[in-house]
Amino acid sequence: MKPYIVGITGASGALYGIRFVQVLAELGYEIALVVSEAARLVIQEELQVSLRSLTEKEAFQGFFGPSLLDRITLYSNKDLTAPIASGSYPTQGMVIVPCSTGTLGHIASGAATHLIHRAADCTMKEGRRLVLVPRETPLSAIHLENLLKLARLGVRILPASPAFYSGAQTIQDLVDFLIGKILDSLEITHTVYPRWTGPAVRVR
Repeated sequence: MKPYIVGITGASGALYGIRFVQVLAELGYEIALVVSEAARLVIQEELQVSLRSLTEKEAFQGFFGPSLLDRITLYSNKDLTAPIASGSYPTQGMVIVPCSTGTLGHIASGAATHLIHRAADCTMKEGRRLVLVPRETPLSAIHLENLLKLARLGVRILPASPAFYSGAQTIQDLVDFLIGKILDSLEITHTVYPRWTGPAVRVR
């Protein structure tokens, strides 16, 4: 099975990236995972987990467990010789979650200095689905221009903006809503969040 590429970068919201990988693996998909050095710092700060390595599966056992790790291949963000750095390597698409504005700028300008940038570049040029999940506020004109440029090129822009109409009660519910929307963008069938079927109470 062709893998999905997942990039986790240094924006706030590391939980989104970890949870997306969990769900995608649970659904039976193969994953090529790249975690940036900046994301390592965010994971330590937000999730209180210190990753001693970004390329050894043992370091991620607390997040994924042995069965899910079997579906994950880890790559260093510095490794521009990795298979996913070439458009000839077949993949089903790519998701960057969360996507920092620095990563966004690199992708929009075509300046691929790390593997996540290069893999995104390959995904676009090969006409595969690329989903970016920016987590930044407020957005400057530079951010907005980069987002518009990429949207016009066919990139799916999915801001980390969870909704409340699905009856969310916990932070996990809000996270899962966003994960479900990413899966929707990839046209992957799931039941991660309850879908809108109309108001539960008719307003008079």
